[in-house]
Formats: sequence, C-alpha cells, structure tokens
Amino acid sequence: MSRLIWLIVNPHSGGGRGMRRLPDAERALTALGLEHRTHCTTSLEHGRELAQEGADEGALVVTLSGDGLIGAVAAVLADRDDALLGILPGGRGNDLARTLGIPLDDVAAACAVLRDGVARPLDLGRVGDRSFVGIASLGFDSDANRIANEAPSWLGRGVYAYGALRALAAWHPARFDLEIDGAPPRSVTGYSVGTANNSAYGGGMYAAPHAKLDDGLLDVVAVRSMPKRRFLTQLLPRVFKGTHVELPEVEEARARSVRISADRPFVVYADGDPIGATPVVISVRPHALRVMAPAA
Repeated sequence: MSRLIWLIVNPHSGGGRGMRRLPDAERALTALGLEHRTHCTTSLEHGRELAQEGADEGALVVTLSGDGLIGAVAAVLADRDDALLGILPGGRGNDLARTLGIPLDDVAAACAVLRDGVARPLDLGRVGDRSFVGIASLGFDSDANRIANEAPSWLGRGVYAYGALRALAAWHPARFDLEIDGAPPRSVTGYSVGTANNSAYGGGMYAAPHAKLDDGLLDVVAVRSMPKRRFLTQLLPRVFKGTHVELPEVEEARARSVRISADRPFVVYADGDPIGATPVVISVRPHALRVMAPAA
C-alpha cells in the first residue's frame, strides 16, 4: 500500500481513546514507510467532509475512532468507484474492527494492516439517508443506548452493561410490527428488534452471531417477552457468545429491507448513535465499498 494515508481522528471517541492512541499510530505509520496526514474532527458532519477531501486527493481514508465515525465516513466513500476504507480502533466498542480481525490493542499491528492487508467487500446498512456498518436496533436497545451515551466516560466499556441494567429496571414490553421484504406484517411483543450487518455491537456483544459483513443481507433478531430475571440471568450473559439466539424467545430472519413500527415511539440507534425513529425502513446496500482487513 503506497497511497497517502488520510487519517481522520475523533478526539472524543471512547472517552478520548483515539487521541491517546494517535502518537503511537503516527509513529507506527512512519516506521512502516506510510506517508500520512492527520485530521481531527469536530463532528460527524465534519468527519464526512474530511473523508470527501481525502477521497478527492486519492488517499486511503483511515479512521482512528469508534464505529460511529466509521459509518459516517463509509457512507461518503460508498459513492465512489474506488472506495477503500482503513480502520484503526479508537473507540470503546470497536466492533467492526473486532469482526474484521484488526488488532484492537496493538496500534502498530493495526497500522500494519493498512500496508500488508487485503481489501474485502463491505455491505452498508441504511436508515433513510444515513448509513451504518454494525447493528441498527430499537426498543429496549433504544433506552440502553441513550443511557450509555449519557454515562460518564470513566466507565469505559462498562457503559454498555450500565446502560442495559438501568434500561431493564424501567422497561415495559412493546409491540413491534415487522414487514420483511414486503411480506405481510407480523407482530412481536417483547424487548427489541435489531437489524444487523455486523454480528457484534456494544463492545463484543454478539447480538446477531450469524450476520455477515458481505452477504448482501441484514440479519433481523427479535427478542420476545420474558421475565426480567430471565432476561438478566439467561439472555444477557449469552449475548457475549451469541448463544442467546438458541433461546425460544429469540427469533432470527434475513432481509434486504424491513419496515418496523411500534406501539410507542422509539429512537433507532446504530453504531452507538441515534440514526432514525419509528416507523422506520432499514435496508442494505450490498458491497457498497471495500475495507482493509488482515490477510488470511
């Protein structure tokens, strides 16, 4: 890889983790012989603008951030025929990097993927005119995400468990109406509905263990009603291995597009950020761009 590295850093990602890793990343890129320019974002919109500038320069656009900025940058690059994205983990969750096999805690090794890795296709999920790389979900997840985003940064990855526990205490079942690929609507009463491009979210929670990044489909995972104690002691611990889908209250389906409404309003979250609201249509854009990943 001889292209200029256009490094986009989110200073606030992961409680400042991206900025703390930046000096090591810059040293590693220099040691690898990779020319680079560093740009810090002030917002997701600014990140999109920086990605456009980097692509116009013919550079390899690389994020040092969490999945939220990755999704914003990927949406810009997807409009280009030569779209190629590089990822350096710099957030709290880093779920896309985790799934791709990019080293999470070895900055130099992650940088080496930019030189020695391979380009592989990546689908993008879409909510309206917004794109996401991971899992778009609503219901219980809406409350848990909101609480986690408001939590103090010193909790680190613990914000996800904190958000889930706080949300569970106040949760009341909701009814979700799903229309999958134009089929007649069906109702699910319970906790949440997720539409997954990636298998993981929330820092290693495998909410959709069978989802693939490049199969042109979204995995739809719905969690039906169960007692809160069962949700806490049986379902949540299993999510970290993806075995929760074996429980009778969990349903899976695959779709190119799904329309979701609910009996009360919910904000839809994806890649850790609000991306829409019910009623919502969530779809997939197959092989929207390519992403650098470790060679097999």
